[in-house]
Amino acid sequence: MTRAVLDDHLVRDLLADDVPVELGEILAAHEPATTNLYLFRLCRSVVSAAGGALTGAWSVGERRALGARLVTLPAAIEVVPMRALAFRMAELAGDHRLSTLGAEAVAAAEHLDAPLCVWSGDDGPAIRGAMEAVGGEYCTVRR
Repeated sequence: MTRAVLDDHLVRDLLADDVPVELGEILAAHEPATTNLYLFRLCRSVVSAAGGALTGAWSVGERRALGARLVTLPAAIEVVPMRALAFRMAELAGDHRLSTLGAEAVAAAEHLDAPLCVWSGDDGPAIRGAMEAVGGEYCTVRR
């Protein structure tokens, strides 16, 4: 089975067992993967939770439970090592004016030959454009 690279919002939903229908359809055909920076951003949100779209509205108990899942991230969720992506990330950042997070997401999807799936609220033209330029699949997921 192939992989799908999920952004931090979708990894959160997967780990919280709150999978929207569109994400469920993706996961029926793909194994989950994510990036180091998406994982970091989700961990930071769990720790700080000072508002924000990721876990700002969650209770302390919900964040604590998600934090426990993040610490023992299931092996089924692949995280592509940065060392496998770093040079390609630099190329993508220069060619497409991507942030480090965006460059890693596109490089990971390219490395895994996987679709890059993001929450529709984080749909951005730079990452979308870079995925189109490299011939990769890009999809948005509504919650």
